Amino acid sequence: MNDNLLPYHAHEAFILEAKLHLSGLLGEAFHHTNNECAVVVYDTASVLSDILTQAYKYCLPDAIFVDFHAVEPEQILEILAKLQPSDLVVLVQSKSFRLDAFRMRVELFKRKIKVIEHPHLGRMTEDEVQYFIDSLAYDSSYYRRVGRALKSKIDGAPSGIIDSGGEFLVYGSPFESAKLNIGDYSQMSNVGGQFPLGEVFTEAQDLRALNGRVKIFGFGDTNYRLNYPQTPITLIIKEGQVVDCENSTPAFDEILFNIRADEGVVWVRELGLGLNRAFTKTRTVSDIGTYERMCGIHFSLGAKHGIYAKPGFKRNDGKYHVDVFADTQTFTLGSEVVYRDGEWVV
Repeated sequence: MNDNLLPYHAHEAFILEAKLHLSGLLGEAFHHTNNECAVVVYDTASVLSDILTQAYKYCLPDAIFVDFHAVEPEQILEILAKLQPSDLVVLVQSKSFRLDAFRMRVELFKRKIKVIEHPHLGRMTEDEVQYFIDSLAYDSSYYRRVGRALKSKIDGAPSGIIDSGGEFLVYGSPFESAKLNIGDYSQMSNVGGQFPLGEVFTEAQDLRALNGRVKIFGFGDTNYRLNYPQTPITLIIKEGQVVDCENSTPAFDEILFNIRADEGVVWVRELGLGLNRAFTKTRTVSDIGTYERMCGIHFSLGAKHGIYAKPGFKRNDGKYHVDVFADTQTFTLGSEVVYRDGEWVV
């Protein structure tokens, strides 16, 4: 059960703020109306799961609400089986719901059902609740303008450079066609995904064309939580692989050791451009899957990245995809600076 230690008035204020943000999300991104059914599957194991569940009760008064831990899995499956294409399912999870072989989001997408997934809410501390609630605000004009502009520039750029305070990481090749997570599903086969929103991602077409040095201020640890070392760690990258680092920590050494033990070398793959202005270098949350939307640049360590096929990489061979966050001063695509002083300038 949820040991809610937030003062009552603060808790209520968060619910009302979340209601406002989720109403905008449901209307602008999902175009949800009373003509469609909605099911909210939730738990009561964290402060944020309670806040979001109460907010959805305001936003979706006609929805079916199901306490995941209070009913049998068969009952949940029966409820979901009655849904039609364009209906909505919301998953409010302190951890991540499992129904044996039924992969909830994947199976629902197959049936053209819209899905909003809020996983791992229990990883956030009470001090981080405000940041998380802020991240749910959907500024459609900002996300769609900046997201599309970055995709256009990425898809046409011959190269890129991350300047992390005098250390330069050079992408010496064009990039893969960028993917968008900006709440615009008009050109996509599935509607929804994991929230909060706000990311454009790609990777180098030639992974070996990545060379240089880059400072990182944070990384995902072995428990999928943000680790924020006192001093930024400098990665030394040659031909797309991390070959050395400076100012490392035992926790980061463990990450590198694990990857090398299982994959031989430490590849750098995904290049993620986060757009969510609720998260910054100083406004952080513990869950790495949430924080990767932060307004800045992250990239992944390890061979795992199923979106882009690469010669020599089998889809299911890679075991690791560890997000690390560049201490970015500027990011340049071709000859144009697109990120400076903590914000996108496109």
